[in-house]
Amino acid sequence: MVTVLDYGAGNVRSVVNAIRSLGRDVRFVERPEDILQAERLVFPGVGAFGEMMRVLRHRGYVEPLVAYLNADRPFLGICLGLQALFQGSEEAPGEDGLGFLPGIVRRFRVDLAVPHIGWNGFRARKPSGLFHGLEGNERVYFVHSYYVDPEDPSVVLAVTDYSVAFVSAVQQGRVAAVQFHPEKSGPVGLKILENFLDGKAAPVLPPVVEPKTEPAKRIIACLDVRANDQGDLVVTKGDRYDVREQGHVRNLGKPVDLARRYYEEGADEITFLNITGFRDFPLKDLPMLEVLRRTSEKVFVPLTIGGGIRDYTDKDGTRYGALQVASEYFRSGADKVSIGSDAVAIVEEVLKAGGPTGRSAIEEISRVYGSQAVVVSIDPRRVYAASPGAVPHPVIETDTPGPNGERFCWYQCTVKGGREGRDVDAVTLARVCEDLGAGEILLNCIDRDGTNLGFDLELIRAVREAVTIPVIASSGAGCADHFLEVFTKTRAEAALAAGIFHRREVGIGEVKAFLHGKVPVRWIAP
Repeated sequence: MVTVLDYGAGNVRSVVNAIRSLGRDVRFVERPEDILQAERLVFPGVGAFGEMMRVLRHRGYVEPLVAYLNADRPFLGICLGLQALFQGSEEAPGEDGLGFLPGIVRRFRVDLAVPHIGWNGFRARKPSGLFHGLEGNERVYFVHSYYVDPEDPSVVLAVTDYSVAFVSAVQQGRVAAVQFHPEKSGPVGLKILENFLDGKAAPVLPPVVEPKTEPAKRIIACLDVRANDQGDLVVTKGDRYDVREQGHVRNLGKPVDLARRYYEEGADEITFLNITGFRDFPLKDLPMLEVLRRTSEKVFVPLTIGGGIRDYTDKDGTRYGALQVASEYFRSGADKVSIGSDAVAIVEEVLKAGGPTGRSAIEEISRVYGSQAVVVSIDPRRVYAASPGAVPHPVIETDTPGPNGERFCWYQCTVKGGREGRDVDAVTLARVCEDLGAGEILLNCIDRDGTNLGFDLELIRAVREAVTIPVIASSGAGCADHFLEVFTKTRAEAALAAGIFHRREVGIGEVKAFLHGKVPVRWIAP
C-alpha cells in the first residue's frame, strides 16, 4: 500500500496513475494520523511554496510529517515535496518549511528561460537504490523556477546543469526527494518510481556519461479537439483555423487514442486545445475532463489543456471562476492550462488600467499553482507597415516584403479562433502576460497555420527576445528540417505540430532522429 499526501494543489492524478500502473494500491492522506500509519509515503507537490505550507499547517499535517521523516521511514518527495523538506524558500519569505534538512530554496538567476521547463539529465553524486537499472544518460522532466541549496553536501543525491549546477535530488537514509517529476518522465520515471516502491536497497551509482547535462529541445504534439456534427469529440485540424472540409469538421481521430500513440512515438508533451470551449456545459460534465482522465492513465508525459479557462456562467445559471475551472482540469490530469483569447482581454484591461488588477485568471492561477502551470497561447497575424512610425506598435524589419513592397510589419493579436483582430501586438501581449505570472508562451501564427511552409522565425525571434520565459513555436511545420531551423535560428525552447503528425506525413520519431546529434533532444531509440 502506498500513501499519497494530496494537499489539494496540482495534478496528483498522474502520480496516482503512475503508481497504479506499477501494480500498487494507493490510499490518500485524509487525516494527520494517516501520515504516521503510512508504509510508504509519496508527497507530490505542485504550485507555490507559501500556499503549500499554509495548507499543510491548516490541515495539521506538519507535525506528523516531521515525525515520519525523523523516524527514517520510506518517503519520496516530488518537486515541491523536495523543497518542503528545507527551512524556507525565497519564493515565500517568512514562511517556514518543514526544516527536516538545513538549507534554503533559491530562485534561478540565470541567462536561460525561467521556469526551467523540459527534459534534462542528472549526475548521481552517491549510490542509491533509486537509480537501479539506469545507465546514466537518461533525461527526466523538470518544471520549476526554484531549486534547493542544502547546507549539508552529504544529502545531495544528484545534480543537474541549467546554466548553474543545481541539486536535483537528495537522500538521507530512507528519505529521498527529487526536483523532477518521475510520473511525467516516461519509462525512465516509472523505473525510478518502481525502485522506490520496491525498496531497492542495493546502492547503485550509474556511470557519468557526460561531464554536464543540458536541457533538451521539446517536440510537442498538439491535438485540436472539438465536437463534430454528430456531437462526438474528435481531433481536427484547420487551414488557417478553418477546420471544415466540404462542409464537415475534419475528423483525424479520437483524442485519447492519438495522445497514446504520440506518447509511444516519443512526444515530449501532449497539448489538447479545446477549440470550442464547451461553454454551455456545467463544469462537472465537461467532456475534456474525461479525455484528460483517460489519457493520464496511460500517458506519462506532461499534458496541457487549453480552451474555456475563464470565468463563465453555465446554462443552468451556475457561475464558475477561472481558478475553479483550472483546478478541475488539474485534478483530472492536466499539468498546465493554456489561456488564449481571454489573455488578450486581460492584457487590454491591464493596459487600460495602467497596471495589474491582481484578479485576472493568469494572476490567480499562477498564485496558487505557480507560474509554470500557466501557458498563454497567442494567435497573431502579420500586418504590414510602410515605416516603423506608421503604427503605434513594435515593428520589425522583415525579409518577406508585403504586397506593396512594405519592409516592416507588426503582429496583431486575434481572438475567437483568429476571426477577430485586436489593437494589441504579440510582443506586448507576451511581455504583459509574463509580468502577470505566465510561465510559458505558446506562439501560433495564423499566416502559417496548415501551410507546411515552416515556422515564422521573425515572429518567434521577436517574442522570444522580449521575454525571459520559455517560448513554444507553433504553426507551419511541414518537415523535420523546419524543427531544426526553428531551434538553430531562434531561441525557442520547444516546437509544436499537429497536422503533419495526425496525417503521418512526418513522424515524431522521424523528427527526433533527424535532430539527434544536431540539437539536444530526448532521444527515443526506434
